[in-house]
Parts: sequence; structure tokens; C-alpha cells
Amino acid sequence: MTPEQFRSWRRTLGLKQKDAAEQLGLKKRMIQYYEKGNRDGRPVEIPKSIRLACYALSQGIADFDGVTTTDALPPKDKPDA
Repeated sequence: MTPEQFRSWRRTLGLKQKDAAEQLGLKKRMIQYYEKGNRDGRPVEIPKSIRLACYALSQGIADFDGVTTTDALPPKDKPDA
């Protein structure tokens, strides 16, 4: 996942950097590093665990306890009941 893809992922879900950090269990500063692609001039690689978490969140999965999943966000295409 490139910094551009990471930023696009966040924006597609309509998340602010702070919200993305909370969803991923990170500090907002790490989100900024991932989107910039470097930290103090050194490249920053987005870890596999974060890439997988991004995928899970984009599929509507907020948490997984080994048996069941917890929904992240209400589906965009369904009206609120």
C-alpha cells in the first residue's frame, strides 16, 4: 500500500486523520507519516497488520474476537432504519 493508496482509503471511508487513527488503534501522527510516506526524511512502510486492518474496515469489520465480527460503520447504500 502506497501513501497515496492509504490516503485514498481514508478519504473513501470519509474518515478524518484522527478518526482513522482511532479506528486503527494508532496515534494521529502515524497516520500523517503513512500518508506522507516518510518520517524525518526516512521512508515509512505501512505494516501488513495496518494494511489488513484497512481492508477489514473497508469491508465494514471493526473488530474480530476469533469467532465473530463487529460491524464498523453502517453500510453506505442502506438508509438508516
